[in-house]
Amino acid sequence: MSALTAILYAALAIYLGGWYADRWIGNFSLLLFVLTVVTLAYWLAERFHFKPAREAAASALEAQQAQRRAELAGKGITQVDGDLQSARERVLAQPWWLDWTAGLFPVILVVFLLRSFLFEPFKIPSGSMVPTLVVGDLILVNKYHYGVRLPVINKKIVANHNPKPGDVMVFRYPVDPRVDYIKRVVGVPGDEVAYLNQRLIINGKPVEVQAQGEYYDEDSLRYAPQFVETLGSVPHRILVDPKRNAFYGSAESRQFPHAQNCRYSAEGVVCKVPEGHYFMMGDNRDNSQDSRFWGFVPDENIVGKAFFVWMNFGNLRRIGSFQ
Repeated sequence: MSALTAILYAALAIYLGGWYADRWIGNFSLLLFVLTVVTLAYWLAERFHFKPAREAAASALEAQQAQRRAELAGKGITQVDGDLQSARERVLAQPWWLDWTAGLFPVILVVFLLRSFLFEPFKIPSGSMVPTLVVGDLILVNKYHYGVRLPVINKKIVANHNPKPGDVMVFRYPVDPRVDYIKRVVGVPGDEVAYLNQRLIINGKPVEVQAQGEYYDEDSLRYAPQFVETLGSVPHRILVDPKRNAFYGSAESRQFPHAQNCRYSAEGVVCKVPEGHYFMMGDNRDNSQDSRFWGFVPDENIVGKAFFVWMNFGNLRRIGSFQ
């Protein structure tokens, strides 16, 4: 078993090393599930086989020692060498390969349950959500707000709230579901979303915006016009660069499911959101790859609702709610 455990740990190290070196895209949910199952198997083996076997060996050792002492006592020998307690502790000691598997099962199980059904941490990797969220923000995602889903396969088993315009949502990237994205919900099923001449229009009504001066983006080292936009009942800041022209790629590159629901022009794009899908946009409107480029997010890709910055090591003032 020690050799098998060493092989499993080597496989884990290779997987994590390749993930860190960008040799492949890791799946943390799947990894955590596998670790939970493997450590559970070790925990059950420890609970019902290895620990009883060690206890039986310790009892046999005590019986042998008691018999030996009785035999020596019959011969008049009362002083017997040997430390029974120390020997018993060595027999009962858990080997390293159980300590590092079965011993970790409770911790891994708690992390798995918390991450799968309650809250999941997420790191902001790009500037697409500036100024709401910046690179380096470590946020929490509410996993049950949009319904309880089975881990790994992400199938909803208990319904809850539906995504609403203005929500900041984490989802699996439709082009590559192994990658998580974060954007703001702009359109829900049945909505007609238009982004024309850098103005957002929902169902024929322009979304209310108010100018807020300029925002200095520390990543790009430039100023950008800043506005407060109100989607539904959610006011939030956005950046819009009037010097940027609308360009969403060629017609050949815009081959996504329900692409026929979108019309592109020199002014921008107009899309009808299909049933069971959502239209997502970044708050940094001219620096965001979102539904304007790769289409709609299906309900089965939803991960959860982002709601809190719990750490930013470069700026502790970022900690707090952003909704």
